[in-house]
Amino acid sequence: MKAMRDAYGEALIELGKVNEDVVVLDADVSSSTKSGLFGKVFPERFFNMGIAEGNMTAVSAGMAACGKIPFINTFAFLFALRAADPIRSLIAYGNLNVKIAGAYSGFSDSYDGASHQAIEDVAIMRSIPNITVVVVADEHEAKKAVFAAAEHKGPVYLRLSRAEVKPIYDDNMSFEIGKGINVKEGKDVTIIANGYMVSKALDAAELLRAEGIEAGVIDMHTVKPLDKELVLRKAKETGAIVTVEEHNIHGGLGSAVAEVLSTNTPVPLEIVGVKDVFGESGDYEMLLKKNGLCGESIADAAKRALKRKK
Repeated sequence: MKAMRDAYGEALIELGKVNEDVVVLDADVSSSTKSGLFGKVFPERFFNMGIAEGNMTAVSAGMAACGKIPFINTFAFLFALRAADPIRSLIAYGNLNVKIAGAYSGFSDSYDGASHQAIEDVAIMRSIPNITVVVVADEHEAKKAVFAAAEHKGPVYLRLSRAEVKPIYDDNMSFEIGKGINVKEGKDVTIIANGYMVSKALDAAELLRAEGIEAGVIDMHTVKPLDKELVLRKAKETGAIVTVEEHNIHGGLGSAVAEVLSTNTPVPLEIVGVKDVFGESGDYEMLLKKNGLCGESIADAAKRALKRKK
């Protein structure tokens, strides 16, 4: 079991070996984001910009305009809030080839409390034109997403967790931006999750199976562009959807799925996420459970969706 941030740092090194255009910038938290691993191997392509997230973002825009592929790194909440202006006005507006790696997302920076926890970043990023939004579920997906982001032309927001998570995939997994992954088949209800919540969704599916309910699990790693085809196919097959995200219930994965269902194939939908409240300091798993982000709460949401099926 490995933290996504560690896998991310290792992937940057692998990417740097095969692509000399890749450069990495960090806002003085490289030991936390693990971008410092790249810096040790490629010091000439690593830039510590200090505690100046907006400036780092602006510099990366200039590098991208000169043909480089910058990966910029800091905590997710700092990108979504402090660096939002240059992300929008420079990177996104210019459709520049910058990869924005938001570390310590969701509640994963648990003991630093609400000020450092990012529960609104996906909503902010997906509302900005030209930005692709990816939320990875484990170490293997994190590595694949780094290479996919580098190959993608244009800005990518890559949401990373601080937490260790049990592996869902192996090194041979197939990853494609914009294409969700059918992790588990189920005929009664479909649970669509991303990030750390994919593991929790699988826990919920096991709880439901014990009650005779067959729940499918989708890893919707790309929130924008959403895999609409997969959402609609599962809506028709199972007739009930549950979304699960370590994020505010407003503006994230649940909202994206609701937008698709409401205009195409309306079915019962339950959105599991942070109920429009700030976080607090404490143990990570405790915070998740308190906010309903656990297998039991997801299973309860699935049963509510099932009751609403016609």
